[in-house]
Amino acid sequence: MNPPFIEEKTYTKKNFSHKALEKGEYELCTFLNCNFSNSDLSKIRFIDCEFYDCNLSSAYILQSGFQNVLFKDCKMLGLQFDKCNDFGFLITVDSCQLNHSSFFKRKLSKISFKKTKLREVDFTESDLSSSIFDNCDLQNAIFKNTNLQNTDFRSSINFTIDPENNKINGAKFTLDTVVGLLTKYNIKIEANI
Repeated sequence: MNPPFIEEKTYTKKNFSHKALEKGEYELCTFLNCNFSNSDLSKIRFIDCEFYDCNLSSAYILQSGFQNVLFKDCKMLGLQFDKCNDFGFLITVDSCQLNHSSFFKRKLSKISFKKTKLREVDFTESDLSSSIFDNCDLQNAIFKNTNLQNTDFRSSINFTIDPENNKINGAKFTLDTVVGLLTKYNIKIEANI
C-alpha cells in the first residue's frame, strides 16, 4: 500500500510526540505551534512545507526528506540531519534553536541560517559553500574539513574556524569576527590605542 499524499493542509497545536504524524508525503503543508519532540518522522517526506513555532527536539529523522522546507521560530535540539534523505535536501532556518545537531557530510550549499543558535552543531566535512550565517551564534560549532568557500559570517558570533583544516577561499568576515580564525594560534588582538 502506498503511503498517503497530503497537500496544502494546516496543522495547528498538534502534539505528535504522543500520536505520531502519519507516514507519507506532505506537500505545501503548514505546521503551527506543533510538538514533534522525540517523535518518529523517519521516511516522511516534506516538500515546500513550513514549520512555525514548533518543537522538533530529538525527533527521529532517519531518511526523512526535507525539500525546500522553512523552519521559523522553532526549537530543534539534537537533530541528526546527516541521517536525512539527500534527494533535494534544502532547508531555511530563521530564528530557531538548532543546538547540538549534526550536518556531518551534508551538502548545504547556499543554505540560509538567520538569527539562529547553532551551538555545538557539527558541520564536519559538510559543504556550506555560498551559505549565509546571518546573526547566528556558532559557539563550539565544529568546522573540520568543511567547504566554507564564499560563505558569509560577517554578522555571526562565537565561531572558531581553523583556516588550515577548512576551505575558506572567498568567505566573508568583518574585523570583529576574524578573531574566530585565529583562535588556535593563542594570540591576543587588541583595538588600536
